[in-house]
Amino acid sequence: MENEAGALSRVAGLFSARGYNIESLTVAPTEDSSLSRMTIVTTGSEEIIEQITKQLNKLIDVVKLVELTDGEHIEREMLLIKVKAEDKVKEEITRLCEIFRGHIIDVSEKSYVIELSGDSEKLDAFIKSLEKMKIIEVVRSGVSGIARGSRSLEV
Repeated sequence: MENEAGALSRVAGLFSARGYNIESLTVAPTEDSSLSRMTIVTTGSEEIIEQITKQLNKLIDVVKLVELTDGEHIEREMLLIKVKAEDKVKEEITRLCEIFRGHIIDVSEKSYVIELSGDSEKLDAFIKSLEKMKIIEVVRSGVSGIARGSRSLEV
């Protein structure tokens, strides 16, 4: 989509006006500074997704729309999670980080901040594995995706 003021609000407005939910939204500039890539995760029947696609294609800011789920693709999301790190659970937290290939990126007297990336299911599983510990705060980036192989988003 065009990297212009108001473009994001027009997309969000389209969803809210029709009562559709955005489960995840990630927007960032691309290799072309005049364009941004927006990754939207939503759910609905085939008819609802088709309607959303048609409505998005009508927006002037939208340059091209690709449904990643139409082919093989890679999805990633980043998680930052702050957990209470008492002496009795520090080893367990470190072990879980190793299992999930996460990184402890901040250590304080009473807490750890962990960074983890992967698909949404992996992040959900990691959070679930920390249930018996005290989770202080969770921040998720939202899903980013890219097609596998030679398929790409070209304008």
